[in-house]
Amino acid sequence: MSADTAVNTTSDHLARLFEPIRDELARVEEEFDRQVQSHVRLIPEIGRYIRQSGGKRVRPAVLLMAARLSGYTGDRGVLYASVVEFIHAATLVHDDIVDNSDYRRGQRAVHSQWGADVTVLLGDYLYIKSMDLALQHDAMDILRLLSDITLRMIEGELYQLSKNGDLAISETEHFDIIRRKTAGLFGGCAEIGAMLGGASPERQEALREYGHNLGVTFQLVDDLLDLTGDEKLLGKPVGSDLREGKMTLPVIYLLQRTNGAAAELVGRVVREPHSECWRDLSRMLVEYHAIDYAHVRAAEYAERAKAHLDVFPPGPERDALRALPDYVLSRDH
Repeated sequence: MSADTAVNTTSDHLARLFEPIRDELARVEEEFDRQVQSHVRLIPEIGRYIRQSGGKRVRPAVLLMAARLSGYTGDRGVLYASVVEFIHAATLVHDDIVDNSDYRRGQRAVHSQWGADVTVLLGDYLYIKSMDLALQHDAMDILRLLSDITLRMIEGELYQLSKNGDLAISETEHFDIIRRKTAGLFGGCAEIGAMLGGASPERQEALREYGHNLGVTFQLVDDLLDLTGDEKLLGKPVGSDLREGKMTLPVIYLLQRTNGAAAELVGRVVREPHSECWRDLSRMLVEYHAIDYAHVRAAEYAERAKAHLDVFPPGPERDALRALPDYVLSRDH
């Protein structure tokens, strides 16, 4: 299967899952375009560039599906889905600067195209725009949740930076970073959907935990794809995370089980990103079942996510949300 065919197959699968909210997701796209309009020409120009880079819109979709599952069908779902998309976009442009990543989803990263100074300010603009959007409704509980999620995401990025190149990082520390950087926003999306629908505390917690576990699954699959994916599908070089000093779960597992045998290889990849020892490290990851271990952990979190939906009655919204963790497990980019 060619890279283009694989991308189209994945997109079709996701489109089928999101069919009940297709129109609302289209309105989220329109709202993003509308909100980046400005007399400062660079803002809409970069905004269009970010949106055209693709992205699966999983986070806003989770919010909209959770809202429907909770019985909500009003316009505020689109508004808050747009808010989380702005927050997500802000984290991406800032993260690419921090990681010095030249590419995002197969095209040049924003900072590579416009420079770090412009990109930092654009990321700040997106963050503030997200809160400005959220303030359109007097819902302090949702605004407080969004603020808390954003703060924890920034803390997670700082925590990850403090652990960059640390070969002694533990699984516990890695999962703490995931909870802050990735899982928190997924959990918040599902929880906001529940809040919009006036769900009971039990169901609100269930959706939050669903989103949290889905987010962990998403990140663990990212960890795996960084080491095993197709460069054309990923839109960036394989092994980018490790070459940037990020210890992902398969690498952490390998380091803990080889009594230092893998440490020299990992250290060389971090110090010399273009080192030929990458092939030896890839072989060890397979030989010591580090890739298999990460797959198993991701599948565990996917099952946990689905189990939290059992408090809801059967229906198309629940079915779509239950299918999403399996899609995340099977994705190739």
